[in-house]
Amino acid sequence: MRIAVTGSSGKLGTVVVRELAAAGHEIIGLDVHGTRGPGFVQVDLTDYGQVVDALTAVGDQHDGVDALVHLAAIPAPGIRSDVATFHNNMTSTFNVFWAALRIGVTRIVYASSETVQGLPFDVPPPYIPVDEGYPARPESVYSVVKHLEEQLAIELTRWHPEASITALRFSNVMVPEDYAEFPSFDADSRQRKWNLWSYIDARDGAQAIARALESAPPGFDHFLIAAADTVMSRPNADLVAEVFPGVEVRGELGEHDSLFSTAKAQRLLGYQPRHSWRDEIG
Repeated sequence: MRIAVTGSSGKLGTVVVRELAAAGHEIIGLDVHGTRGPGFVQVDLTDYGQVVDALTAVGDQHDGVDALVHLAAIPAPGIRSDVATFHNNMTSTFNVFWAALRIGVTRIVYASSETVQGLPFDVPPPYIPVDEGYPARPESVYSVVKHLEEQLAIELTRWHPEASITALRFSNVMVPEDYAEFPSFDADSRQRKWNLWSYIDARDGAQAIARALESAPPGFDHFLIAAADTVMSRPNADLVAEVFPGVEVRGELGEHDSLFSTAKAQRLLGYQPRHSWRDEIG
């Protein structure tokens, strides 16, 4: 497929572009920053006209795309003001979705967020391991936007029954260079309690996107995407007993199994996390 990837210069985006290209796809990167060259278009996604133009054709680079991966955003709360975060992220996502569907691109995969689950869990989750089974609990403007994006996708797929829009609720994205810090997390169990000690290797994030592009049916669905393990060396039972003593435990915790369940993504998308920080630092 020829796939447009917004946010192609970001932490996750650069890995997604590399992995999808290695799998044989033609990639058109769209971002406000990036290196000029074949396969990249500089575009302000808050400008609808630029989005339509970039997805339709750009000089001799392409004459349309088959699918869209939308990763561009202010990537977390607290980076810019709440108002700036809302205006940028909500407008960009609306423009990208609306433009894609208007020009007939009906296969869309995009980055939602683990924050929709209720992060930073100052109010504990309803149960552990966390899954997609309880209603969204956004606790920041950034997370509110992620929730609203999912609601937008629900309505757009209702209006366009042929369209497939998949929201991937990515955990905290990491690359191998980040893993040297992980052993230090054991010193304070509360340092990473905000997301139940979870993370996602960017390479597995790219795998989840590829699986959704290949197999997601028409309609909307959302999936938690995390690594198979936690960021901690300490056993899950100890961590949960200390930090979340009153929270219901549903099923087996495992010694180091991720406390974000990816069972739904494994079952419906064929996602299988392959990369662990434990393999990188020995």
